Amino acid sequence: MVHILDRTEGIWERLRGKAVFLTGATGFFGRCLLEAFAAANRRYHLQAQAVVLSRQPEIVQEQAPRLFRDPAVRLVRGDVRTLKATDVNAQLNQTAPSEYGFVIHAASETTESANHERPLLLLETAFSGTQRALDFAVEMHAQSFLLTSSGAVYGEQSGHVTHLSETHLGGPDVSAPCSAYGEGKRLAEMLCHIYKREYGLACKIARCFAFVGPHLKLDAHYAIGNFLRDALSGGPIRVNGDGTPLRSYLYTADLAVWLWTILLHQDATGTYNVGSDTAYSIREIADCVARNSPHRPQVEVAQIPDPTRHARRYVPDISRARKALGLDVWTPLEEAVQKTLSFLELRKNPLP
Repeated sequence: MVHILDRTEGIWERLRGKAVFLTGATGFFGRCLLEAFAAANRRYHLQAQAVVLSRQPEIVQEQAPRLFRDPAVRLVRGDVRTLKATDVNAQLNQTAPSEYGFVIHAASETTESANHERPLLLLETAFSGTQRALDFAVEMHAQSFLLTSSGAVYGEQSGHVTHLSETHLGGPDVSAPCSAYGEGKRLAEMLCHIYKREYGLACKIARCFAFVGPHLKLDAHYAIGNFLRDALSGGPIRVNGDGTPLRSYLYTADLAVWLWTILLHQDATGTYNVGSDTAYSIREIADCVARNSPHRPQVEVAQIPDPTRHARRYVPDISRARKALGLDVWTPLEEAVQKTLSFLELRKNPLP
């Protein structure tokens, strides 16, 4: 946590005495955002509070009991698709904030199964959930609204494009049902631009790429999460394809710095790619996990690479965030994997 606070020291003053509302508390983003908030609130005596929407508050509390014992972090029950300020205020009773300085909309269905099996529900959640969150922000007089979007809005990255910039005009293939996630994020971004024009709401968009760190799901469609799972079980680490696609990974602590900076920095406006710009092949990532695992598992690659085919890429250009906000990739992949494995090993074998 020192890593995060040392790199965000100048931005937290905007939260002093204010309330922030967050959707998506159970997700990877929500957890790292809340832990950073709680630590900053204590260190700087901000007297701020975070109100967190969850469909199942009891499960969230079980997952992170220490975090949700913090009196500055408060849970309310609800679904983002039916979010209403009156319902939130009713649950908080006399302690409900009269307004929220900031709203973070991080609730999203990101699983591969939802993208393939329930695309209509995914699109409905993306649209109606974002609209409800924006309505809440307008009604509660928020100063800024942060949407966690995705690099999926760019569609498939062409082989000749090494890094995707915010001005890239590509998009998902709308004829493919598996494009629902990317199209849903495009819809959400459009809503933010509409609300900015019609209501003057300061909307900021974080187009997030790939990440690694504590609390990452190990049984979802994230390659590095699957490799970590395989390593923890003793291996082998299985690469289902040919290992040539290129990815980049930003560590959780760096992610928290980026998202809070984009939300709170006075000069932050518009859209920012969020991620690392250092590309590694899937095979290189699997090898990195293997050599840093205490079990030193073997890596098995299912397919032989085709030298005549361009490797698929999913790597952002982050020069805008670097230049405008001073953000960077502070944690190299090797260190990020080491820290994540240490966390997972400790969670599997807690100290007495």
